[in-house]
Amino acid sequence: MNVVILHEALPPEAREDELDVLVQADVIARALGALGHTSRRLALTLDLLAAYHTLTRDRPDVVFNLVESLAGQGRLLPLAPALLDAVRVPYTGSRTEALFVTTGKILTKRLLRAYGLPTPPWYVPGQPAPPPGRYIIKGAWEEASVGIDDDSIVELRTPGDFDAAVTSRAAALGGEAFAEAYIDGREFNLSLLARAGGGAEVLPPAEIDFSAFPAGKPRLVGYAAKWDTASFEYHHTPRTFELPARDAPLLAELRRLAAACWDVFGLRGYARVDFRVDAAGRPWILEINANPGLAPDAGFPAAVAKAGLTFEEMIARVLEDALRP
Repeated sequence: MNVVILHEALPPEAREDELDVLVQADVIARALGALGHTSRRLALTLDLLAAYHTLTRDRPDVVFNLVESLAGQGRLLPLAPALLDAVRVPYTGSRTEALFVTTGKILTKRLLRAYGLPTPPWYVPGQPAPPPGRYIIKGAWEEASVGIDDDSIVELRTPGDFDAAVTSRAAALGGEAFAEAYIDGREFNLSLLARAGGGAEVLPPAEIDFSAFPAGKPRLVGYAAKWDTASFEYHHTPRTFELPARDAPLLAELRRLAAACWDVFGLRGYARVDFRVDAAGRPWILEINANPGLAPDAGFPAAVAKAGLTFEEMIARVLEDALRP
């Protein structure tokens, strides 16, 4: 097959999290070659008309969609699949509607709550303030933990506290933020991979190991933990698949919830669901990532390997799902 690897065009000053898409494009191109496919890259800008004409003219068999933002704005991510829908070319991963809803974290949380799936309480300006306590201030549209650090966790008591905290951090979080109750507990990532004919295989659960964190330091996978190779957090937040037998009931529930997210949000191809588990053992869904990173050091390929699959086998399944009606 002739495959176009689509990713966002990057500026010279691109951050580490943005540059990661080029690493993904490299490894995917090699995997496609090993599977006998030809590929080329297309860097997408806000000139959607130019990309429309290019794709219409060249008419690839399938597009491997790696677009995570446009013009540095996470909220523009859904423009890529919408463009591919307009061109009527098959593409990997989730469709436009699912990517729009899961990129918008407040939309995600509203749908989770509507379907009775557990997600921490949250606050956006204009709604009644939730109970006082520790909250984490997050961007409403940004991925890759952009703008998240220890100072993102704050103690909020009054309605004024909530408004001030969200407003003061919004600019650093893509212009729109919200407060989410901070679950001080264990963190798990569950990856899902499409099965032939539909549905998803839930891959082995991974836990983030915070055991090296000193007392009082928030157990948090912020921007530094993901992207700053010189930071303490980067070197002390390993993932582990070696979980004790006593966790079997908890892991079964995490798998059930992850599979429910796949169905509720209409996910396709591959995805990851992030959880926190509180001191009482209750799981809470933090985020649904409908296009998780595929770089060799990322969590999704690690779960693929733990499941006994090669990277090429995973890519083949993602391609197969892209061509499924």
